[in-house]
Amino acid sequence: MTETGATGTCNPHDQARKVGSIGKASPRAQLMVVDEGGEEVPRGQQGEIVIKTPGAMVGYWNRPEETAQVLKDGWVRSGDIGYVDEDGFYFITDRKKDIIIKGGENICPREIEEVIMTHPGVCEAAVVGVKDGVYGEEIKAFVVARPGMQVTSQELNDHCCAHLKRFKTPKDFAFMESLPKNLMGKVLRKELRRMAQERQKA
Repeated sequence: MTETGATGTCNPHDQARKVGSIGKASPRAQLMVVDEGGEEVPRGQQGEIVIKTPGAMVGYWNRPEETAQVLKDGWVRSGDIGYVDEDGFYFITDRKKDIIIKGGENICPREIEEVIMTHPGVCEAAVVGVKDGVYGEEIKAFVVARPGMQVTSQELNDHCCAHLKRFKTPKDFAFMESLPKNLMGKVLRKELRRMAQERQKA
């Protein structure tokens, strides 16, 4: 992160790497996984990853409110949801701003996307939360089918129900030719949420 002076984690040269991990805390960097109140959570439990380094920022220029949200007692909130295992390796599971809160439960879109992607007829998938009068947010999936293949909402619903808890199964599936992405190839969830809201109004 720019706010922390770049590198916060690295993979030790004298230890085996772990697939999917961002590594351990870099020399002179401190990392923790915390809950909403800023308290450290037990290893293996998910929370927000925070980091403290000698090169961390002192604040955003002329933006005190935003600074207060990100920086506390020298710890910078990364906005990444993840966990640390028993060996000290950190894993990122999602972005905090992308978490779906359905009926008071925090749901990681990536978990659902990975399940949808295991369907043989799916090329790409992205999941977002949309406003719901009962649960606060409902789950909507945007799906790109593999070239030359067809997949239905019912097939994906059955597939998700077989691999996820029922409340994590998307309520709606929308099929697209491609997902909106930025120049770096990152899916634009904000654009998908906008599209979902427009379809709700329609």
